[in-house]
Amino acid sequence: MRNCLQSLIDELRLKEPWKPVSRPALAAWLVFYVAFLVYAFSAHGGFLFIDMANLIVHEGGHNLFGWFGPTIGLWGGTLLQWLVPFLLAAYFFAQRETSGFVFCLFFFFENWLYTATYMADARALVLPLVTTGDPEFARHDFNAIFSSLGILNYDTTIAAAVRTLGGCGMIAVVIWFARHKTVRKGSSPLQAPHEEATKFQQFLAKESNPR
Repeated sequence: MRNCLQSLIDELRLKEPWKPVSRPALAAWLVFYVAFLVYAFSAHGGFLFIDMANLIVHEGGHNLFGWFGPTIGLWGGTLLQWLVPFLLAAYFFAQRETSGFVFCLFFFFENWLYTATYMADARALVLPLVTTGDPEFARHDFNAIFSSLGILNYDTTIAAAVRTLGGCGMIAVVIWFARHKTVRKGSSPLQAPHEEATKFQQFLAKESNPR
């Protein structure tokens, strides 16, 4: 079992260091993420511009998972909406691509805000419904889901919890990224791990051969 786990880790290259990001790139990304967080939290639960892309993926999820039955088809919009950024983040995680991993994981959690807005509308039914099929048969996902689970009266409570977790996830991703190791201007990110190893070897040689 241990050997199988070790080979899986080696295959996924999880022992390799994260690819460093240049300081200008890190600063630019951090400005973007902080600005987006301010924009998202100032919307007070409203839809964000990125949610138009989320909506397209959401509707595609209904069509995709609808092949497996009406129940999974109902959940499929949210499932695919969350799966797409999560699987992309998993790919970049395996490749140790820092910027790609952070971007996808950040917007994975942003999708939770979108979902929370939809959840909070389960009883109110104020939001306009979008469907790729016949509009007469359009259903509010979470009105149907929460009703079937017997928790419709808790829609806003559940939505608040999901929104909080999504916001905390976005902030945690940005903090992790801000603490990531950078490379000096003019250095290649591919050279950074080698440079660090060389410095360490020079340090050991100096300590083992004192004058």
